[in-house]
Parts: sequence; structure tokens; C-alpha cells
Amino acid sequence: MSNFIHSEKPIRIERGEGPYLYDTNGTEYLDCGASYACTPLGHSHPAVDEAVHDQVDRMTFVQASYPVDARDRAFDALAAAAPDGLENVWLCNSGTEANEAALKFARSATGRSKIVATMQGFHGRTMGALATTWNSDYRDPFEPLIGDVEFVPYGDSEALAEAVDDETAAVIVEPIQGEGGINVPTDGYLAAARECTADAGAALVFDEVQTGMGRTGTLWASQQAGVVPDVLTTAKGLANGLPAGTALCADWIAENHGPHNATFSGGPVVSAAVDATVSTLVEEEVPSNADDVGAYLRAGLDTEIGDDVRDIRGEGLMIGIEVKRGANRALRDLALDANLLALPAGRSVVRLLPPLILDEDDADEVIDALSNVLGGES
Repeated sequence: MSNFIHSEKPIRIERGEGPYLYDTNGTEYLDCGASYACTPLGHSHPAVDEAVHDQVDRMTFVQASYPVDARDRAFDALAAAAPDGLENVWLCNSGTEANEAALKFARSATGRSKIVATMQGFHGRTMGALATTWNSDYRDPFEPLIGDVEFVPYGDSEALAEAVDDETAAVIVEPIQGEGGINVPTDGYLAAARECTADAGAALVFDEVQTGMGRTGTLWASQQAGVVPDVLTTAKGLANGLPAGTALCADWIAENHGPHNATFSGGPVVSAAVDATVSTLVEEEVPSNADDVGAYLRAGLDTEIGDDVRDIRGEGLMIGIEVKRGANRALRDLALDANLLALPAGRSVVRLLPPLILDEDDADEVIDALSNVLGGES
């Protein structure tokens, strides 16, 4: 068998339920990665499963120029959940597609080409989004990418303001950096980004592909800063495990977005999952649970391993633990010795992105596992 998976794990997963995954031997793992935050409601959530099964029984697919009820419901759910002024919804299949659309929309709406992005930022692997992704390991094999991209230090308001000028189409920034190490910006940084882009007539794009869908304790991480961008992108948890992304746009962007589309945009089955996921997150106040349990988990980790690691940071259930040894070794030990699945964020950060339905008993299990594996590390 040949495939393109370069880091296939030594655990073959067979099924999932709630915050747990089970391998083919029946071993139970607490899933603290949620496949990069893709299952905020946990595995096999009944509301999402029922919506998907019902839609499959009716019709699997029809392209987006034909109106269908499932897509209309997804649009309505997203428009209702969007920050004020971002009720224009474009559906797609992934986070990189959402960011690709955002960059194209910003260029067409402004008539400019320059994009300002941040160091340590990650925005996807398609050619446009990849050009705004900082890590050269991702970019170098595919050069030359689109030009006119300038990188500035994340969290540095002055450097950002200096980079944004009357040739800038967009600034793209994560409210909290995920792949770059769970980096939380300084207070006022997102507001400064809003101010300098507004002054220059440039679009502000918030990449909430990982921070959205309640991950940080509010439906959108940018809500905590009280800042509304011109485009907000999200994906990963949008359909609780099915491939979906969206760009939520201000009117001035939507009115000048240029010809952009995708065959599978807003497919009926995925739309049914989007509607069920967003509606459940809002109706059951799942982001509030992420806020409460996330604070409980971070406090417990600080007590148990705070002196043994370099740093514990994040918001809600988006947590980074900067370890003193390599993250990959810690992740291997967590999986094999403690039956806990987590993720790396760079070389030295263990990233926790569990389902947002985690409760305090689950959090205690996480704390115990990390204490046993990371406690006293040198």
C-alpha cells in the first residue's frame, strides 16, 4: 500500500464516542487533539449524526446553484452566529480554501495586492494561503508562491502599523496562533490591527480556522477582544468532523468579491452537519463549558506540572504546554503510557484541543496523565 501520510501513527482507530477514541484492540484513548480541533462536540454526536443520516437518505449531493434546504439552514445558522456585520456566508471545504477565498476577496475588493501576515502564523497549504504561512519548511518546496507578502512579528502592533500602507489589500492574523505554538497576543493587538487596516482601507482577515467554534471559550476568539474583522474564516470544527469551511464577510467585501466558487461548496450532507454543529454549539452553550473546563484544566496543570515545564498558556480548551524536551517524545509517551492523544505545536509545545464537551472528571484524567508523563521532566 502506498500513501502520502508521512507520520502515520502506530494506533489504528476503529470508532469514537464523546471525547474518546477506540483502537482495533478496544483500547480507549482520551482524545485531546480532536484531530486538530475538528470534533468540538465529540465523536458520534447524536445531533450531527442524525442530521447527516437524514440528508444522506434524501440526497447526497447537488451543486450549489440549485437551492436546497440543508444549505439554507447552514447559511442561516452561520449568519445568526456571525459577529455583527459579517452575515455574508461563503461555504467551502477546508480552512485553507476559506483563507484562499479571503485573500482573493480582499484583493478584488480593494484592487490591491499586498498581504501582511505574521511570523509563526499558519494559514494553510494551497498556493495563496501557503504564501502567508510563516514556516519555510512548508513553503520552500513549492516556491515561487504568490508574491507581495510581508511578514511582521506576531503581537507587535508598531511593526504591523508600519507594514500596512495604501498598497495593502489585507492583513491576515490568527487571534491566537495554533500551529505556531499556542501564542496569545498582547492586549490591544487585535484592536490595533483593526485600526491600522481601517485607516489604510485594507481588509482585516481573522483566521479562526482553529480558534473558532467555541474553542477559546467564546464562539469566536476575536469576541474576547471586542474586534470585528472584515472577513472571518473558520473550518475544522465547523461540521464536527466533516470537511467544511467558511468565510464570513462584511458587505463591502461581499459586494466586490470577484468570480470565485467551488463545486462542492455547501454540499447538502456537509451543510446538514454545519447546521447541526453550529446550532448545537449555540443552543447548548458549549463555548461556556469550554471556558469553564478550560480554566479548571489550566489551573490543575499549573498546580501539578507548572514547575516542571516552561510554560502553560492558551484560552478555553486551546492549551499549549511548552516542555523542556521535544514535544514528539512527550506525545508518544502520553499515547503509549497514558492513553491520551494530543498534538504538537512546533518542536517544544504539546497542544491540547479536546472536544469542547469535556467535563471536570475528564479534565482530571488529563491532568493525571500529563502529571505522570511530564511531572519532574528535566
